[in-house]
Amino acid sequence: MLQGLRTIVYPVGDLARARQWYAQVLDQQPYFDEPFYVGFNVGGYELGLDPDGAVGSAAGPVTYWGVADAAAAYARLLELGAQAHEAVHDVGSGILLGTVQDPFGNLFGVIQNPHFQLPS
Repeated sequence: MLQGLRTIVYPVGDLARARQWYAQVLDQQPYFDEPFYVGFNVGGYELGLDPDGAVGSAAGPVTYWGVADAAAAYARLLELGAQAHEAVHDVGSGILLGTVQDPFGNLFGVIQNPHFQLPS
């Protein structure tokens, strides 16, 4: 049985650079940091960085990271070197989302969803 989302793994060509960039984006250091994989714990979910994966596949799945302010998060990602992909927009019912392409070719989404409550 599926228990829910746990991990998304992004392929990166330069693990050291990706580690540094994502540490800035997430405002934290990884909990797992090895030459073959770097893992960040983000609110109970894992973002993994794989130096051996196929890089630059923007057609793959998009992971949307929950944020309190989608426009501010999107702007910060651009400031940190991401490229604009899909500007923040309302998809209905006050849900705002947008995507950027990280420096390693992956799509990185942000979502501001007033209807989603984190479990307490």
